[in-house]
Amino acid sequence: MAEMKTTKRFTIGYALLLKKQKSFVQDSLVNLAKQRGIDLIKIDTDKPLLDQGPFDCVLHKLYGEEWRKQLHHYLLSNPSSIVIDFPDAIDRLHNRISMLDVVSEIEDVKGDETSSFGVPKQVVVYEPEKLKQVWSEGLKFPVIAKPLVADGSAKSHEMLLIFGNEGFDELKTPTVLQEFVNHGGVIFKVYVVGKYVQCVKRKSLPDITDEKLDSLHGSLSFSQISNLTSHERNDDKYYKMMDSEDAAMPPMSLITNIARGLRKAMKLHLFNFDVIRDTKAGNRYLVIDINYFPGYAKMPGYESVLTDFFWDVLNQKEARSFDCEEELMKLVGDNVDVVKTQGLP
Repeated sequence: MAEMKTTKRFTIGYALLLKKQKSFVQDSLVNLAKQRGIDLIKIDTDKPLLDQGPFDCVLHKLYGEEWRKQLHHYLLSNPSSIVIDFPDAIDRLHNRISMLDVVSEIEDVKGDETSSFGVPKQVVVYEPEKLKQVWSEGLKFPVIAKPLVADGSAKSHEMLLIFGNEGFDELKTPTVLQEFVNHGGVIFKVYVVGKYVQCVKRKSLPDITDEKLDSLHGSLSFSQISNLTSHERNDDKYYKMMDSEDAAMPPMSLITNIARGLRKAMKLHLFNFDVIRDTKAGNRYLVIDINYFPGYAKMPGYESVLTDFFWDVLNQKEARSFDCEEELMKLVGDNVDVVKTQGLP
């Protein structure tokens, strides 16, 4: 009797906080991956990582020195395992200044001949007494005040729209002040999964005209922004302006090239970035935020996109597309030679 050919199965160990597990590791994803020969296995964070597995790939969104040490020891013992993504690369997105600085590192990004991209004017303020000197930094009101640290906590999402100096009175430092740019009430969220890029439209903050700005004072939290337009809600013109369905999508060639540039510069593979179109500049697009390992379940067809990505990683089609030796050195120090052959997508 002929010997039956066995197909290798792959294991991906995932280490995610409970909220992330519930939103990301859905049955639809688990079952589709299983059909492709990929088993998603929960890592018990109450036990040493080294005592679990071995896994062909470790997928994680955990932080802290203890977790870094666990990855360190795990890679030394399992040099062929792939980690998505390296902690030092992820850390860059925990600071709202270094987060957007990476946009300036992108080279040779092209869309169509009429489009350009960049970031809004912004500055970080460390001393409270310097908050009211934003004009000296070339910023104009209104400005958005964001915590410097972007670690995914509720506190890091507490943002204010500030209309004048009096709006700084209760603001805590350090904070990032980013100039508000009118963008037609529409934001473009770009999801990146390895080489895959998907762009979707979402409603955003309404535009603020110069006339309206003259009548606004202090600040509003983002949860209060609806107050800006409450008296206009019976106005058909307002609703038409805020209809994201009518907003033209950015050139996909530009968005794809920005995504590719960010992926290469950050050495990350699971992220999204928010883009707005500057209504005053026509086809100028501004990157305003970058997030690691976002809520992919909100992305249409996320199961097949992630399963394809896992397959490419595990079969090394993706896994050596850029050099990750620097990240390995940071993670495992003097033992880098043991694991430097590992690639990442």
